[in-house]
Amino acid sequence: MKILLAVDGSVHSRKATTALIKNTTSYKRSPEVFLLNVYYPVPKVNFGPLVSRNMVISYYQEQGERALAESKRLLDKAGIRYQAKVLAGPISQTIIRQCRAQHCGLIYMGTRGMGSLGGMLLGSTATKVVHLAAVPVVLVK
Repeated sequence: MKILLAVDGSVHSRKATTALIKNTTSYKRSPEVFLLNVYYPVPKVNFGPLVSRNMVISYYQEQGERALAESKRLLDKAGIRYQAKVLAGPISQTIIRQCRAQHCGLIYMGTRGMGSLGGMLLGSTATKVVHLAAVPVVLVK
């Protein structure tokens, strides 16, 4: 079983990682985890003479690595194998695309804990992933 764990570095991501680790005891074999952080693509604009587009991309890559750090630490401590990646793209669609590309059978992610009405009105990432996913999605509050 391969599981996609989408994280953004928030307390909700930590809870999702902890829940995934706790639930691995129900599997015959320890699952492999694809740990993912997604940021919006950097627009192709002129940032001015002091900041290059590459500098902005590097900044977001760095932030993405920071967002992955706590989940990596927790997975390492639990002895769970994982592959980690930081990608740019529309967040929900990129999560789904990577789920397919990595042949994951399950998605774990945190949610900010909004009710279903609030999620629909705001078009939350979690709500979009649930609607787009062809595999089960575990939302951790």
